Amino acid sequence: MTVVKMIPDGTDIAIYGEPDNINYFVTTDLAAATEDSVENRQAEVKAHTRRRFVGDSSPSNVDKHDRDYLFDPGRRNGSAVPGQIFILDDGTERRQFHFTGTVMDLHAYLVGEAAMDLSLISPSARYEIAAAADDQAAKVR
Repeated sequence: MTVVKMIPDGTDIAIYGEPDNINYFVTTDLAAATEDSVENRQAEVKAHTRRRFVGDSSPSNVDKHDRDYLFDPGRRNGSAVPGQIFILDDGTERRQFHFTGTVMDLHAYLVGEAAMDLSLISPSARYEIAAAADDQAAKVR
């Protein structure tokens, strides 16, 4: 399993976890934020001088040039997962995720998207969330 960054539409939060796990609890499936957003970009490097060693009395000049780099908005550094931990529990399944943003925004998102009655366990409290009133909430998984 791979931890990926998922950003629900219209929210300021990012959820980190396995997409299949979070999609079990919500009516609208989330996808990884990096699927189509990884791209190669170019940056311009200014002309500058470079010393070959400390105390070099005749540094060389480097001309202005372009460099290519990979831009990936969902990239993580190493195995660290950013944000705070939260747990979703429906009595049958219990899954842990990470999120960045506020608990209030996370709670508001889950109130509108909950596919079933569930518990949101945040770092500060436990919230009971009823299934969303949508017709989509009745979908069977």
